[in-house]
Order: sequence, then structure tokens, then C-alpha cells
Amino acid sequence: MASFRTEQKDDDVTDGLAFFGLERISRNRWRMPVVRQLISGTGALFGGAGLGAAIEIAEAESGRPTIWATAQYLNYAPEGSELILDVNEVVHGNQVSQVRVIARSDDREILTVVGAYGMRPLDTAGQWAQMPAVPPPHECPPRPLMDQHQGTISSRMDMRLANARPMTEFPSTPGTGNSALWTRFPGRPELKASGLAVIGDFVPFGISQALGMRAGGNSIDNTLRVANLVDSEWMLIDIRIHAVNNGFGHGLVHLWSEDGVLLGTASQSTMVRHWQEQPPTTQEVK
Repeated sequence: MASFRTEQKDDDVTDGLAFFGLERISRNRWRMPVVRQLISGTGALFGGAGLGAAIEIAEAESGRPTIWATAQYLNYAPEGSELILDVNEVVHGNQVSQVRVIARSDDREILTVVGAYGMRPLDTAGQWAQMPAVPPPHECPPRPLMDQHQGTISSRMDMRLANARPMTEFPSTPGTGNSALWTRFPGRPELKASGLAVIGDFVPFGISQALGMRAGGNSIDNTLRVANLVDSEWMLIDIRIHAVNNGFGHGLVHLWSEDGVLLGTASQSTMVRHWQEQPPTTQEVK
């Protein structure tokens, strides 16, 4: 399932490109409509979707798999807008490409993504991070879906509360800073770095769990590092909040396969905000 095209550039549309609605306009230039299926509950492009889309086209243009990629979020892209994404393969080395993607809507720069792409033959490997002990997905309750999340990117994922509280049960006292969600994409598409970018964008969720109150945040960055893409129906989003101070929150996400393989890590800083919305409905994320 973890297959990549190496040193190959073509016009094939992969499942990842279709997920984000990406269309190539010309060499190194792509178009992406900001549809409801790509937005967050705020009504603007979900940060992980922006990073994931940039990763998809960087891989397509360079012909190499993702090593790491980081997004700087500059402006909001509301539902109904359109992004034009320009890809610049700044360096194409023997084994590693350094790529920059700039996404604009009209005259506004929405996000900039820089990253490295490639693969090196090496017969040495290892994993030292450890997956937390949580119940299996079928024993975990579904994550409640708030009204404003209907039809958004959250509704495209099946999510279960592995080590997390529903927002209706927040005690307004701090938690441990650690929380976890099981997630899967219906239809079980090929696992790619762009998919990890989407499910790695959950530090804001972890902030609400850490604070024990209805809060979250808007990401100002998101960095994905790919470890090992292996076949796994369910993936564990293991969130570790480090600190909240001066209006900003910082945290790390480990992304695991069901059998404990580290798929990758994601880290973010966010502007922490208190939510004013009504409590979640009884509807669930499917």
C-alpha cells in the first residue's frame, strides 16, 4: 500500500489528488477549489488539507516521496474560493529534492509549504517511540460531530475516542496533556503522506482535552515527518500537548498503525481560542 512513483512525472490522477480535488493547469501549477469537504468547522480550508494538497503536488512534480514538509498558514481560504498552487523544485539532487509550494487565492498568499522529498537505500532501520496503550477501535465510542462540521472534512473520517472526553463532559479542569483518537478513511484508500497531513492536524483538539474546556485554536504552522507508511485500516492519532501560554498552544502528534508502527509525526503551534458554539449534537462522525 505504501507505493511511490520514483523519478517519474506524468499526468496520472491518484486517489490523493482526487481527495483534494486537485487539477493540473500546467507544469508546476495546480488548481484546487475550496469545497465544503475540505473545510473545518470555521468555514475555511482545513489546515491539514492545505498541507496535504501541497504534499500531493510536490510528490507529483518531483516524482519522489515525502521526507518532511512544513506549512506556514498566512490567510484563510473560505468555502467557495479557489487556490492556485505553484510548485518550485528548488533543488533536484541525486536522492533528495527540496520543493516549495505557494498557494494563493486571488492576490492573497494563503499558505507556503516547504519540504524535502526522496528515498535513500540503507539497510539500517529502527523505531524507538512507543505506542500508548489504548482500547482497540471497536471498543471506543465515536467522536461526536458538531452541527457546523456536517459535510466538512471531519465528516470524511470515521473517528473514535481512544483516550479523550466528549466536549459535553469537560470538567473545566486541566487534563494530562495526552489524548488519542482512532481514525480511518472510509473506502480505505492507499495510505500516503498527504493523508497523514490531514490526520496530523489535531493539536487544537488536544488543546481542548488538555485544558478540559471548550477551546481549540487556529494553526499557524504544521510540520509532518514521515517515518514508515504501512498498510493499516485504523490509525491512532496520539496527541501530546506541551504548553499553552501567551495565547498560543504547542504540541506534537504521533501517528500509529494498529499494530504499533510509527507512521509519522506532526507538530503545530496554534492560536488558542475559547469556543462559543452550542454543545455537540448526538450525530456522530462517520
